[in-house]
Amino acid sequence: MFFLSDKLKTKTLNTVTKEKFMSQKEWIEVGLIEDIPSLGARVVETSNGNVGVFRTAEDEVFALRDSCPHKGGPLSQGIVHGKRVTCPLHNWVLELDSGAVIAPDEGCVASYPVKIENGKVFLNLQAN
Repeated sequence: MFFLSDKLKTKTLNTVTKEKFMSQKEWIEVGLIEDIPSLGARVVETSNGNVGVFRTAEDEVFALRDSCPHKGGPLSQGIVHGKRVTCPLHNWVLELDSGAVIAPDEGCVASYPVKIENGKVFLNLQAN
């Protein structure tokens, strides 16, 4: 289900095409919760860009557009702490539940609904 990207050195969840998304209505299965490391992330490749799927220490799962609003850094490669992620490029901090940037910085990235059923992670690509 996963493959290792030589370029990014991160694991990537299933690639989601528009056709697959449309055939599955709103929710698409992207992997198992155990495949996402605690305090880590995985990437779902979509035809509209990458989505980072993040797991907290409390096993909560969130999804954000995988691009920091500051300089486009890959949020999935950042540090997850509490319900936030810190961008690996310039240390901007974003809320995992909303995609909002923490002051004094400003900005926001798209957040996506996620649900867990029987250990499986489902993603809805309709942004919140």
